[in-house]
Amino acid sequence: MPARILTYADTPLVRQLLARDPIANVFVSSRIDAGVLNPIAPGLVFGAPSEAPTALLHIGANLVPVADDLEPIPAFVEAAGRRRTCQSIVGPSWLALPLWEALGRRWGRSYSDVREIRRRQPLMVIDREPIVEADRRVQQISIENFESYFAASVAMYTEEVGVDPGTGRESTYRSYCRWLVGEGRAFGIIEGGRVIFKADIGAASGQIAQIQGVWLDPALRGQGMSIPAMAAVVEYVLAGYGQACLYVNDFNTPAVRSYVRVGFEQVGELATVLY
Repeated sequence: MPARILTYADTPLVRQLLARDPIANVFVSSRIDAGVLNPIAPGLVFGAPSEAPTALLHIGANLVPVADDLEPIPAFVEAAGRRRTCQSIVGPSWLALPLWEALGRRWGRSYSDVREIRRRQPLMVIDREPIVEADRRVQQISIENFESYFAASVAMYTEEVGVDPGTGRESTYRSYCRWLVGEGRAFGIIEGGRVIFKADIGAASGQIAQIQGVWLDPALRGQGMSIPAMAAVVEYVLAGYGQACLYVNDFNTPAVRSYVRVGFEQVGELATVLY
């Protein structure tokens, strides 16, 4: 069951497949919105089987499978190829982990050697007003506060992913953070000119927005501050979208509890393999 590269002509089919689970698939949907099916765009989307695709594989900085069962995995493995270009594999845990194992069996250490595997990441969603009072200090981050926001983003990324994302003036991560601010997707609390809490809309498509990059100054943790702050972020997100979602490491018990207290409910489970 070989896979083939999909193009703009396949857009209706791709949209139909992604609509089967719009919350879990919001990242790939956002990449379709951004034009990834254009042959000159960064990233590729493969469909399997090649004649009438029923499954998708996004290949870019993130390797993201979309399928209803494990049958397309051999085709995905061949499409990904021997030379790993992704920094992570992300998807439903029942699908992403078998894909990673199959890639390792086929191509060896390029895929099998990893920095970390996060096997259980609850996927949570909220589509109504938060059930706790929001912290009114939360605001959209403006370009005037970019440097402090960027410093907080670097701290979040380094803590969460375990590597420095790069802080140079021309770094890809800096450009990404600047784009988030410019698009009105960055939110935070600023005290004394310093961002002490932040969260972003990392991916969005249609009526679904995925919150990412949540960070609170370590000196302020354990005081319940993140709960009303996240409630405020949810209010911002729901003002423009029908649903807000996020995923979180299951071992981060305080964060899971905080999201539940805001009103999030678990609707699935993802896994992430980090290189």
